[in-house]
Amino acid sequence: MTACFLIFLYVRFELSYDTFHSKADRIYRVVADIKTPTEVLHAHGPSWAVAPNAKQEFPEIESFVRMDHTSLLVRKNDIKFQEDNAMYADSAFFHVFDFKLIKGNPQKALTEPYSIVLNETTAKKYFGNGDPIGQTLIIADTVNATVTGIVKDLPENSRIQADMIVSMSTLTKKIRPHLDEQWGNYGAEVYVLLKPGTNASALQAKFPAFLEKRNGKEMKQSQMYATLLLEKLKDVYLYSTRNGSNTGNIFNVYIFAIVAIFILLIACINFINLTTARSSERAKEVGIRKVVGAMKQELTRQFMGESVLLCMLAFILSIGLTALLLPLFNQLAGKTIQHSIFSNIQYLLILFVAAVGIGLLAGIYPAWVLSAFKPITVLKGRFATGIKGIMLRKALVISQFTISITLITGTIIVYNQMQFMRNRDLGFNKDQVIVIKTHNDPAKETFKQSLTGIPNVKSVALSSSVPGGGNYGAYSEIENIKGDLQVANLDLYFVDFDYIPNMKIKMAAGRPFSRDFMTDTTQAMILNEAAVKMFGYSSPEQAIGKRFKQWGREGKIVGVMKDFHFKALREPIKPLSMRIEPDGCDIVSANVAAANLPATISAIEKKWQALIPNRPFSYFFLDEYFDKQYRSEDRFGRLFLNFSILAIFISCLGLLGLASYSTMQRTREIGIRKVMGASVSNILNLLSKEFLQLVIISFFIATPVAWYFMDRWLQDFAYRTHISWWVFIAAGVMALLIAIFTISFQAIRAAVMNPVKSLRTE
Repeated sequence: MTACFLIFLYVRFELSYDTFHSKADRIYRVVADIKTPTEVLHAHGPSWAVAPNAKQEFPEIESFVRMDHTSLLVRKNDIKFQEDNAMYADSAFFHVFDFKLIKGNPQKALTEPYSIVLNETTAKKYFGNGDPIGQTLIIADTVNATVTGIVKDLPENSRIQADMIVSMSTLTKKIRPHLDEQWGNYGAEVYVLLKPGTNASALQAKFPAFLEKRNGKEMKQSQMYATLLLEKLKDVYLYSTRNGSNTGNIFNVYIFAIVAIFILLIACINFINLTTARSSERAKEVGIRKVVGAMKQELTRQFMGESVLLCMLAFILSIGLTALLLPLFNQLAGKTIQHSIFSNIQYLLILFVAAVGIGLLAGIYPAWVLSAFKPITVLKGRFATGIKGIMLRKALVISQFTISITLITGTIIVYNQMQFMRNRDLGFNKDQVIVIKTHNDPAKETFKQSLTGIPNVKSVALSSSVPGGGNYGAYSEIENIKGDLQVANLDLYFVDFDYIPNMKIKMAAGRPFSRDFMTDTTQAMILNEAAVKMFGYSSPEQAIGKRFKQWGREGKIVGVMKDFHFKALREPIKPLSMRIEPDGCDIVSANVAAANLPATISAIEKKWQALIPNRPFSYFFLDEYFDKQYRSEDRFGRLFLNFSILAIFISCLGLLGLASYSTMQRTREIGIRKVMGASVSNILNLLSKEFLQLVIISFFIATPVAWYFMDRWLQDFAYRTHISWWVFIAAGVMALLIAIFTISFQAIRAAVMNPVKSLRTE
């Protein structure tokens, strides 16, 4: 029950994402599919101009909100922080979403440029217990922003997360004017609130004509045709796979729900088996009650009542145990599922009803069996279970071990996939690389050069991104195999001359960027193998010397690098381009020696404080940063492993119950066999054989089931391990060993029993 309660809380939490908004049924995310001559791009938002123009065009749209996540240097006197969880948002933010403002006017808080709303935690960080409303903070080095509101910390079961929210007009009117008019610039997430009664599908059907009217000419010129789609707010977290979606997987939720049902089912089977296995202890009681006039219905109600009472006691204990384990479970899940099991009385009522249901379900069969005993037979001490009862219990054990073998197989496959992702050659070096974001500080190049003088720093480079981070999507024209300039949207890294050797990226053809060729700073590009294939070249060498146009630059391709995983292994390697662009590089990557690492980091920090004193120093290691992409898979693997072990353990209890029952039924047979000369090993084989047969039957049932579900799970990964035959054999062997270990105690005990004791009642 404790395991099921915890899984119940987890499943309810995952399904609750963004469902707390009162207008959630009318809120939709606007996304875009962008078709180019080469591919279809699945963007997590439309162009910047879509939302304000759509509001004017369609009366069905009540409000819209664009959100653009950013990192801001924020200062108040001597207090300064690099706020990586900041965001720009339109003025309707608090009208569309139900995020509660503790202070400030929700209708006006984000209206004016340079307005800023802080969450509670951030407000205390800068202002302590004082009133922040009307106070100013310096953002982006020189801009004075006025605090216009304090919002309660955004709930964890929301995709929308920010420590501070800056008015969108700050970005669109002051920092990047004319952004509202850009139809080819994608980046922000857009949510629309539809008026009551609006048919979302009907509105979506009007979008093609709207885009053709407002942006048709530009789409034709760029050969990039957008299709706008609407995603329900409630579906974004668990169902959307587009960029910008926080991690969530409905299939994982289904798996955990099934595991919870399995655990409950196994527990009910155990109760049935253990109760019937110990039925001899209640047989004489039943016989006496029937002799003195008890009816079968009365006995059935008695045993059902005992079952429900037992479940009620278990319910009370499990509530206490769940309360104790909840903090540990939150840590294992990587998020605060619930602060206290008592914080939601509705959940406790649901669990109470479930406990009563479990008691009734688990008690039906034992009550029926016990109440059916014949008083004459049981009072003489002779009773036996019929063939139907034996077959039922065997079927229950087969069900248990089918579930157990399925879970063992799933655990092995999940572990193999995790190891596959961690051990796969990524095509670049991520070990012992320290990454420091300079946020385009003017001293970034000087800082980079200063690190080369530190003894344990092997090499240093500047870039716009590192593997595992975001990157630009650039409108590009590349000469294809036919000699035409083919339009494509390429992922783009801005780098310096040292980036490719610093990351140990291998070349497939041509050369890396070199200071020996000064035109490399303006007229050179390097593509990866995936990009070369996209433009029709059968070998990397064919692409060398071909023309390109990209963001106002023209030149030739000088090299082709081998494919490397700059995103998670769940995604295929996409076409990537690299260019020398010093102004676009703001990330320093330092390859350092493992020896005396604290001293090296301290030396790097001293260089930072000397050259970039106005910004707080922060860093991360590339391997940890890259591996964060697999955090959800790691959590899933840990949870799956723990609950699988629990389910297997409970299955062993069920097998123990059946072994105990079977041994009791065959006590006299064992005694006779021993009198006739059977050895302990003969008796052990006799009692073990039938149980091992049940496990083997379970193996043949579980194998196709496990393969189906785990193959479905692996389909979420572009690069995945293969499900080898040995996985199923290993799971079967483990199940056999577990079964042998479980039943050996009862079998050995029966085999060494004195036959005189088992035969004397005859």
